[in-house]
Amino acid sequence: MHFRTAHHRVFLYPPALKYTMELKEVLRAFLETGEDWERKNTSLDGVSIIKLPGTRTRPPSLAIEVNPVNQKGTPMKKKGVMIMNGTELSAFRELFSNPKVDSLVRTIEEVAPGKKDQKSGAGDVLEI
Repeated sequence: MHFRTAHHRVFLYPPALKYTMELKEVLRAFLETGEDWERKNTSLDGVSIIKLPGTRTRPPSLAIEVNPVNQKGTPMKKKGVMIMNGTELSAFRELFSNPKVDSLVRTIEEVAPGKKDQKSGAGDVLEI
């Protein structure tokens, strides 16, 4: 635990809170001083932070990019999945945990082993 004094009061910060405070400070500094589209790697393989530029309707912000790495440590995809808030993270978790997605991937691997992604027509919807 860490101690901090302010006006003769002693505040006791548990290590997890100290880590959270430090992380917030680092992210705030990155948001303020980072270049647009700058990427900051994290200690989690396949997870990085990206500074998104502001637009007319939105100030600059941060997003998490998730792009798993292979055995050599290189990203599996050219671009990862960008997650900007907890709602998006929950939605991706729900989709990835759906057994029908697992079944669909296995079926695609059986039908087209080793094939790259193919683009479908804009009007095509496959019922799963």
